This record gives sequence, C-alpha cells and structure tokens, in this order.
Amino acid sequence: MDVITAPSEPLLFLSRVSKTCLRQKCIVIFALVCCFAVLVALIFSAVDVWGEDEDGITEENCSKNCRIALVENIPEDVSFSDNGTAHVPLSVGLHTLLDLANRSVEIVSSHWALNSTDPEASGSFAKQGRLLLQRLQGLETRAVSLKVASGLTESAELRGLEDHGAEVHYLNMTALTKGHLNSSFWVVDRKHLYIGSASMDWRSLSKMKELGVVIFNCSCLALDLHRIFSLYWQLQYKDFVPSIWSKRVTALYNKDRALPVLLNGTKANVYVSSSPDVFCPKDRTRDIDAIFRMIQDARRFVYISIRDYLPLINRVPHRYWSRIDGMIREALILRGIKVRLLISCWKQTHPLTFNFVWSLKSLCMERDNCSLEVKFFSLRDQRNGTARGINHNKYMVTDSAVYIGNFDWVGNEFAYNAGAGLVISQVQGQEERNATVVEQVKAVFERDWYSHYTKTLQADKVPECSKHKASQAPRPKTAS
Repeated sequence: MDVITAPSEPLLFLSRVSKTCLRQKCIVIFALVCCFAVLVALIFSAVDVWGEDEDGITEENCSKNCRIALVENIPEDVSFSDNGTAHVPLSVGLHTLLDLANRSVEIVSSHWALNSTDPEASGSFAKQGRLLLQRLQGLETRAVSLKVASGLTESAELRGLEDHGAEVHYLNMTALTKGHLNSSFWVVDRKHLYIGSASMDWRSLSKMKELGVVIFNCSCLALDLHRIFSLYWQLQYKDFVPSIWSKRVTALYNKDRALPVLLNGTKANVYVSSSPDVFCPKDRTRDIDAIFRMIQDARRFVYISIRDYLPLINRVPHRYWSRIDGMIREALILRGIKVRLLISCWKQTHPLTFNFVWSLKSLCMERDNCSLEVKFFSLRDQRNGTARGINHNKYMVTDSAVYIGNFDWVGNEFAYNAGAGLVISQVQGQEERNATVVEQVKAVFERDWYSHYTKTLQADKVPECSKHKASQAPRPKTAS
C-alpha cells in the first residue's frame, strides 16, 4: 500500500512566511526602540538635567520670614526735597549680599561694564563700579562660586571674572529669540536675592537713577528665582529653545498661586514672572500677564515709572502692540482708575511716544471719572543742558501691589527679550507710615512726580528729549 506524503512546498512557504513576519516584527520593534532612544536623547539634549540638588532647600523647608529693603541709586548731583523717601543705596545693598555669601552667587545682567575705559568713567563716578568688580573677583579666595549667565559674547570683563574662577554661560539670544538678555537679578546661597533695573554697569552705580529690592533670608522666593537662572544656564551653546523643560526650571509660584510670606513682619504675597513666552516653562507667569493682573486688581490708581513707553513692535515690518496700551485704556474708561505715567526724557526717546500718550490722554477729554496724567522725567541741568543721567526705573505700583521688572514698556521687550519681574501684593491699613514696600514705592513715585525734574505733557509744547524732531501734539478740543 502506497503511503501518501504531503508535499514539502507549503511547509517551506509557511516557514518562509513565518521568518519574514518575524523579521518584520523585529524591524518594527527595533524601529520603536530607536525612536524611543532618539526621543530620550532629544529630551536630554534639550534640557540639561543637573545632578546637583538645590542645597537641600525644598518647598517644605524653605524660609518665608523675609527681610526686604528698597534700594536706589540716585546720582550724587541729583537732589530731592527731604520727604522721608531715602532708601538703602544700591551699592550698599549689593555689597551686603556679597558679605552674606557663603557658597554661591548667581548673577544675570544685561551689561557688564563695571571697570569701563569710557572717558566718563573717571573719578568718583567709576569708583563704585570698580569696587564691586574687585569684590566679585575676590569670591574665589573665599571659596564662593560665582556663576554668570550673559548674552554678551565679547566681554573682557567676563573673561577677567573667568580668570578669577567664575563660571560664565553665554546665551546666543539672536538664535534663541531674536532678542537680548535684559534680565537683571542676583541669587545668593539660594537664600537672598536682588532684582531691579540696574545692570552691572558703573553708570548704574553712579549716573543712572535705579530702583530695585534686596530680599534676605527668603529661600522660598530665592529658590524660584534660581530656577529662572537655571533655565538660562542650560541654554548655553543652544540655538533653539527646547519644547520640553526639566522640572528643575518649572515655576514654584505664579499669579494664581502666589507665595505667602512675611516681609519685615508684614504679610505679603509674592511671585516671580518672566519673558518672553518661550522662556516660560510650566506654571511660570509671563511679565505681561503679571502686569495685566495688577492693573485688573487695582481699585484706585496705577502709577507707572519707566524709561520708554512705545506700544510697537519696532521692527520691519512695524506693527502695533496693543497689550499694555489696551490695558490702560480699559482701566481708564471702563473702571475709572487713576493712571499716571512717568516716562524718561532722554536722547533716545522715540518721537512716537508723544503721539501714543496723547492718544491715551485724549480718551479722558470731557469725561468724568477718567484721569490720565503724563509727565516726562529729565535729569538735564536747566541752565546748561548737561545731562546728569537717566531715570532708568522700571516699575508699577497700585493701591495694593508693586511690580519691579527689567523691561521698558516697549513691544519689542516683551516679545523678544529675556527678563524677569517681581510682584509683591500687600494689604493697606498699617498704622506706621510707609510700613509696606507698596507704600514705600508709592512714596518714591510721588517724590519723583512732584520734583523739579519733571515736565508735564502740554498740548502746545512737546518736551525736547531726543535729537529726532517730534510731531506736535494735538490741541485738545474745548467745549463749545
């Protein structure tokens, strides 16, 4: 009887099919593994995850009982009437921070010119800048690390600090945001901090009028500001802004979850804001949103002191930047908030500034419960026209809060430049006059506002600030 055997071809076919499927599965699995590896590599190349801890400081054990001092630099040949607004000199505040430093000093500054060769930088004008530079160079001998984040690629001063042991990370801001690094703040030992308008420039310690705050023993807030520094630190050598950030740079506090603290024994809520949008990882409030919230929360007044006011993206093609301009209009018309604008009058004041502020001022013509006042601040000598310096302040104060930032109120600044701001909210009703920082900053604003260095915006006379020929301001219509 013949035995019938099955043909071998189907088995061979099935075997080949099986091997082919297995090979394809392997390829697919291999491809998935490769994709995952590439993704991990991209993530870790985008954010430099540090191995160090944050000096053992956490949200649970950080300090919220803080001491704060308002610091100012007022040029030595500028005088105000004595009305109780004298504050700690800026140079004293910075030197105090260096006295307290035990482990680390982290600095971000838009300029580095403490030891300038400028002919103006002579005598007493340059003394404070050189002294501060010497103190920074001497940190190495005290075993205190100095870290600097800078947008300046060519700086002899920073190279000199590196020769004295400093670590400097350079950010290519042109590639990252098409802007500049305008931030100006210090973080010392993750416990103390400075933030304000002054940069590491001899002029900021002598000829410029500057304002900021120094806060001591406030590790909760210092830790959050340190995270902005960490973000800058991680961007060295990068020509793109990562879409995924390490948790070490995400915000701890923001406009919806501010940090409750004691400032000189007085209750306050504080948080740090940042710009531009791409430099704001998870939970970080943007500067523009911090300003918007403050204006929204104001009940009686909004006082603004800035060097420049220009609601434009001042690049080709130029375009109107409505954010802050619109906020002010809404506060004036819809809510009856009293607004005062104190703008610096200096050689680079844009002629369109006058047009924009007149546009704002015209809203209140023949309207009740609408008050917009504009003054231009100039430190120019009235007799010989010599410029003594510039009012470089960048802050806003309302009846319940103060914002101290690094930006002029120009569209370009918020859209492209890197900066940081500090918001402090405090209740009124303290028995002692000027007991809160908000009251102190309000007093500074009013001192400057009523000083002889201001010029009121008039319908028939445009202040002579710049070399540009400004257009004549329109005359207000009178009631018929």
